[in-house]
Order: sequence, then C-alpha cells, then structure tokens
Amino acid sequence: MVVGSAGQGTRLLTKSQVAQLIDMPAVMEAVEAALVAHARGETQMPPKVYLEFTNHMGDLRAMPALVGERAGVKWINSHPNNPLRFHLPTVRGVYLLSDPANGDLLAMMDATLITALRTGASAGLATRVLARGDARTVGIIGCGAQAPYLLSAVLAARAPTRILVADRDEEKAQVFATSVGAQAVSLEAAAACDIVCTATPSREPLVRREWLQPGAHINAMGADAHGKQELQTEILREALVIVDDLVQAQGSGEVNVPLAREELALSDLAGTLGAVLAGDAAGRLNEEDLTVFDSTGLAIQDVAVAALAYERAVAQGVGTELDFFA
Repeated sequence: MVVGSAGQGTRLLTKSQVAQLIDMPAVMEAVEAALVAHARGETQMPPKVYLEFTNHMGDLRAMPALVGERAGVKWINSHPNNPLRFHLPTVRGVYLLSDPANGDLLAMMDATLITALRTGASAGLATRVLARGDARTVGIIGCGAQAPYLLSAVLAARAPTRILVADRDEEKAQVFATSVGAQAVSLEAAAACDIVCTATPSREPLVRREWLQPGAHINAMGADAHGKQELQTEILREALVIVDDLVQAQGSGEVNVPLAREELALSDLAGTLGAVLAGDAAGRLNEEDLTVFDSTGLAIQDVAVAALAYERAVAQGVGTELDFFA
C-alpha cells in the first residue's frame, strides 16, 4: 500500500515509535522486494557520500535512493569510539522520506533502528538462500549493537540447535550470550559454526580460513567503509562470494581491500543477493561450498523500510504531524 501525501504534513517518528511500527519479518519482506527490484534495474541509488573526520576517528554518510513510489535520504554517522569518549552510541541516524511525485517531505524519522533492522534482514535473507539446508549452528563474531538484529534475522531463516558468540571484549561476549541464551566462546570456536555472522569494525582480517568448516556460510557485515576487512583473503578466493551491490562493494565491502591490492578480481565474485533472490543467479552449488555474503548496506534497503514505517504510522495514527514549511 502507498499512502498519498496531498494535504498532509510531515510526520515525525522517534526511535520508540519506529520500533512500535516495524518488526523483523516485515522488514525482511520489504528488503527482499527492494533487493529484487534493484537487481532488475528498477531503482535509483547514487553512490554513498562520505564526510571523513580522521581527527575524530569517524564519518558521516548521506545515502539517497528511490524504490517504487518513495524516495529518501539517510544521514548517519559511524564513530566507533563514541561509547568510550562521549557515552554516545557508535551509530545514530535520521531518515527523510519524500514523495517523488511532488517532492513533498512525508516524514522525518529515526534511522538508527531502521539501519539495524535492515542490516540484520539482509543477513537473514542471505542465510535463507545460501546456507546449507541442514545448517544448525550459528556463530556471531562481534557482540555490539548490531548483533541482536543479526541473530534475530538468522533465526527467522533457520532453526539452529546451538548459538555461539565471540568478541575481542570477553565481557561483552558474555553479556550478550546471557541475554540471548547463547554460549560465549573463542573467535575460532564461533567461526567453526555452520552459519557465521561477523559484525566488527576490523581493518585487519580476524577470521582465518582454517577455522571454517566445509560448507559453512558467512554473513560478512562489518566492512561498510573503505579499508575494512574481517575475513582472510584466502576465504574470499575460495568461496562463492555474493555481494549486495557490485559497485558499492568495490569501495566499501569485505572485498574492497583484496580488490584494491589485486588479490581478488571482480570476475571472482558470483553476483548479487538480489539476483539470487529473484532467481536470476545461482547461489550455493553444493553442500561443500563455502559461501560468503558481503554486505555494505544499501540505501534502497533504508527507503524501503522507512516507507513501511511511514505507511503503518499513517494507518495507525502514530507520530506527530507538522507543517515543516509553514
């Protein structure tokens, strides 16, 4: 459903209101539709714009996109040292949603939760189509703010019998393990699972090839900016690698460093998740394959989820309306 905008004001939605409106199953459905549309050339998504703050060890990013009858832009930061330096979250963002028919500003809403949910959703979708059918153990490497959403989405795709979590900060891993009924283990033990999710800001590979089991699937979620890499290049050379976007992955994906060093070629990549979901590209070929989903985070995912939140907000009367241009 697309809600019209004629005569309506701009709807303001806080993080708690966004949380009231959307859930992982609905987000996965919206993200899947956006990825399929993108694979078929039915979207617009200019490159991310980065403002780098090297003296503050962080950045701000602008992410515009058009999907269907909704357009928008996300303005979001990434400051890994925020919790220690300022007692602030690493990531916070705002979303501006517009009507492409007339440029009307439909909504301004928290994008922090949208980002976490849509990132998790893409991992869940990749797990659904790339992990082995008998995959039963899940390893989470990196127990920060994104970890619960990754686990939620993977659980929506598979029914694991065991969940192992790891972090360089062992206390953080134990706290997260307790909160989700998992076991805190070493990085090596977590990497030996059937399904492995990495969500760290690492700029040095921390998952080694010899730790992985035959037929494992990896959701590599942490490399969302130039210079980041979580997996040894040997893994990427051997695995069937599916990216979210071929252009964006070259500058800010798990493959960006090996590509820049000419240790990996574009021809080594197997395709995009949207194409696999659409049935236009093959995924896993056999039970022994290593598969990797390289997620950079796409603006089309954000606009799809923001549109979902907006339409539900209008239908349920959630949020505050104001005439922004009065």
